[in-house]
Amino acid sequence: MIIILMGVSGSGKTTVGRLLSQELGWKFYDADDFHPQANIDKMQQGIPLDDADRRPWLEKLREMVRTCLDRSESAILACSALKEAYREYLLIDPQVVLVYLQGSPDLLRERLKQRRGHFMNPQLLDSQFAALEEPQHAVVIDVTPSPPIIVQSIRKNLAI
Repeated sequence: MIIILMGVSGSGKTTVGRLLSQELGWKFYDADDFHPQANIDKMQQGIPLDDADRRPWLEKLREMVRTCLDRSESAILACSALKEAYREYLLIDPQVVLVYLQGSPDLLRERLKQRRGHFMNPQLLDSQFAALEEPQHAVVIDVTPSPPIIVQSIRKNLAI
């Protein structure tokens, strides 16, 4: 199984993903690590990425998902996957499941103010919510509770 944890910046994708991977003993991948430097530079400057910027990034992610499936390796991918087209591109097999980490703009804005050492400019949160196409076919998890509670909710919903 490949779990894609999706949501806007500040929803806890990386924190929850790492915790979940530790509990399950699965490999963890952070989609941020797959961005080319040009994308990182744009985001640091507060410039939203467009579809052309995201295309090579999504291609790398899809290749990573395919490799895990080919090797029968379970994994967790933390990825914003804000648009339906991006998710369709990544959901290449029934073994790839989507978990939407959902939170209010106020909660996530507050979390981003506390975050240090990340290239994502907090000013981009509004553009992320504007770009977000909420998934119709995903496990939806409220991110208000603590990360350990969120992990248990994911495990319960996916029976893992």
